[in-house]
Amino acid sequence: MDDLLKYRNRIDEIDDEIVKLFLERIDISKDVADYKIKNGKPVLDRERELSKLETLKSKAPEKFEALGIAELFEQIMAMSRKYQYIKMGEVGKLDDFGFEIVDEIPKTNVKVAYQGIPGAYSQQAASEYFGDGAEYVHVTTFREAVETVKNGEADYAVLPFENSSAGIVADVYDLLVEYDTYIMDTFDIKIKHCLCGIKGSTIDDIKEIYSHPQAFMQSNEFIEEHGFSKINLANTAISARYISEQTDKSRGCICSENAAEIYGLEILEKNINFTAKNTTKFIIISNKKVARKDAGLICISFEMPHESGTLYQMLSHIIYNNLNMTSIQSRPIPDKKWEYRFYVEFEGKITDKDVMNALSGIVGEALNAKILGNY
Repeated sequence: MDDLLKYRNRIDEIDDEIVKLFLERIDISKDVADYKIKNGKPVLDRERELSKLETLKSKAPEKFEALGIAELFEQIMAMSRKYQYIKMGEVGKLDDFGFEIVDEIPKTNVKVAYQGIPGAYSQQAASEYFGDGAEYVHVTTFREAVETVKNGEADYAVLPFENSSAGIVADVYDLLVEYDTYIMDTFDIKIKHCLCGIKGSTIDDIKEIYSHPQAFMQSNEFIEEHGFSKINLANTAISARYISEQTDKSRGCICSENAAEIYGLEILEKNINFTAKNTTKFIIISNKKVARKDAGLICISFEMPHESGTLYQMLSHIIYNNLNMTSIQSRPIPDKKWEYRFYVEFEGKITDKDVMNALSGIVGEALNAKILGNY
C-alpha cells in the first residue's frame, strides 16, 4: 500500500505539471489566433498537425505509447482549435453563414408543393400549416417537389422527414444535400391510418390491400392479424384513389380519414397503426437561407475522412460549446464503399456565438459540410 501511495503521489505531481504546461499551450493558442485573424489564415492546418503527430509518435519507445501520444495530442490540438474559434468569434471573424433572420414565414400568396395527390398526408400537412391563403401544387416524387422549389416554381415544399415508428425518410435527407434548399420549419402530423374499401364493403370482404410500404410497416400487427395480402403503391392517397375506381369488394387500402372522405370510401376500421402516438415530422423547405427569430434547432450534414476518431472530432464542437444534440443519422455516400454522410441536429440559433463557434469548427474541419437549416 505504501508503494501504491508513492506511485499515486508521483502521478499527482506529474499531472500538476501537465496541467501547467497545457495552460501555457492554450495561452499561446491566443497568439496563434491573433496571427491567423490578422493574416486571414484558416484555423485548421491539417498537414501541419499530421506532421507534428508523426514527430511526436516517433519519440515513443513502443507502439502502445506511440498510439497514446497520438491520441493525447490529437485532443490537445482539437482543444487549441476550439479556443481559436472562440477568439475569432469574439472579434467577429466567424462566418454568419448567410442566413436572413425574419419574424415569420409568409403563409399567404405563396405557392406550396407537396408529393402525392389530394388526400396524401403531405397534402394534409401543407394545408394545415399554410391554410387557405396558399396555392398548392402536387407532384409525383420527392425529387420533383425539391426541384420545383430549387427552380423557383414554388416558394416552399412540404416533405416527410421522419416518422416516430418507421424512422427517417432517407430519400428526403439525401435530396437536402443534393439541392440548394434549406429547412425553414417543421410541422408534425399525427398519423391515423384507416382500413378502407368501396361503399358497401365490410372488413370480412377484404382479401388484399393497397398502400405505401411505410403505411404497411406502421400497421403490420393489424395486417398480420387479418391475413391480408399487400400490394405497394406510391402513397396512401393514390391507394385510396385506386380503390375508389374499383368494383371489387375484396380490395381495400390503408389511407387517412381525409383521403377516404375525398375519394368516397367506406372506412372499415380506424386507427389501425400499432401505436396511437405515431407521428410524422414534415419539413418546410425553401431555396432561400431564411430562419425565424424564434428558431431553436440547427441541422447540419457532413462527411469526414475515413479515419479513426473523426466523428468524435466533429461532435466535440457541439459538446465543447455546451450545445444539446437532439438527433444524429447516417446515410451511405454513393460511390464510396462503407463511407457515410452524417446528419446532426442540435439546439440553438444561427446567431448565437456558441452555435457559430460549433458550426465554424464543423464546416472548417469536415468534408462537404452543409447547414441544412435553422428552424
